[in-house]
Amino acid sequence: MILVTGAAGFIGSVIVQQLNLSGIEDLLLCDHFESGEKWKNLRGLKYHSFVQVQDLMNHPIWKKPAALKAIYHMGACSDTTEHNMDFLYQNNTQFTNQLLTLAAQKNIPIVYASSAATYGAGEQGYLDDHKGISKLKPLNKYGYSKQLSDEWILKQSKKPRVWFGVKFFNVFGPQEYHKGKMSSVVYQSFNQIKDGGEVKLFKSHRADYQDGEQLRDFVYVKDVVRAMIQLIEAGKKKPALSGIYNLGTGKARSFHDLVKATFNAMDTAPRIKFIDMPLELRNQYQYFTQAEMGKLSKALPKFKFTSLEDAVADYVRTHLNTDDQYLRA
Repeated sequence: MILVTGAAGFIGSVIVQQLNLSGIEDLLLCDHFESGEKWKNLRGLKYHSFVQVQDLMNHPIWKKPAALKAIYHMGACSDTTEHNMDFLYQNNTQFTNQLLTLAAQKNIPIVYASSAATYGAGEQGYLDDHKGISKLKPLNKYGYSKQLSDEWILKQSKKPRVWFGVKFFNVFGPQEYHKGKMSSVVYQSFNQIKDGGEVKLFKSHRADYQDGEQLRDFVYVKDVVRAMIQLIEAGKKKPALSGIYNLGTGKARSFHDLVKATFNAMDTAPRIKFIDMPLELRNQYQYFTQAEMGKLSKALPKFKFTSLEDAVADYVRTHLNTDDQYLRA
């Protein structure tokens, strides 16, 4: 059996779908649904059973030797504007550390979600070398909650034999529909174009960046999931590969490029309006992110990322612009 936490969420549900497509249905899914619409992400997907977050640590699976073959830990609060650090520490940091401890004790391969938010303003660069992890200064509490687990696992004398912490950059793609203000610019742009033919983007509040030319490492969720699945398999063959890895494309692109690709995928002429960035975001806004991908390239030398234009086109035409946007097994 394979455990997927955050299974009803964005990346977690794509993992479930990809495992299903490879013939794996013996899955234990963990999440909480609350009152939103993320439950829809699991319709049509195949799994053995579901457990609520608060019940996971007491689940009988932990008492069965070698019952779990792998853990994909995606469960977390991913709201970068969340102000309650106690909540983030308990939900993101402590829960991750508990699963890493269990994985070490029971020899279970594990991959957990870190974040590019740990890099802060990028003053230390975007290199996933373990020696530089402790020097990073996240700009928000969410990033700090992820940073704490990265630092914690590196200090442990007993680690899982196969483990990977993956620093997600700007992930977009199907199954993010429940995320509201935290959904990708592609998804928000698609809806703005559909509703009014125009996209609103934040103005730049730095003289060295033009409006719309703020740069991000945008990465397609299907690529992110393929990489995690391949990392687990590579780690089983070569445990020394274990560690913290960036998961971006290694190519920074502008918001203007992203929105233009969305307009093109919808066969619509671009119309962009620039608006002021909210004051509460300005001090924690990243103007540039670009993953250093040399480490992943060595671990998965045959892995190829989808280009921004092709990824946006697939997302829009295969999913967003259809009667049923959700993935199926």
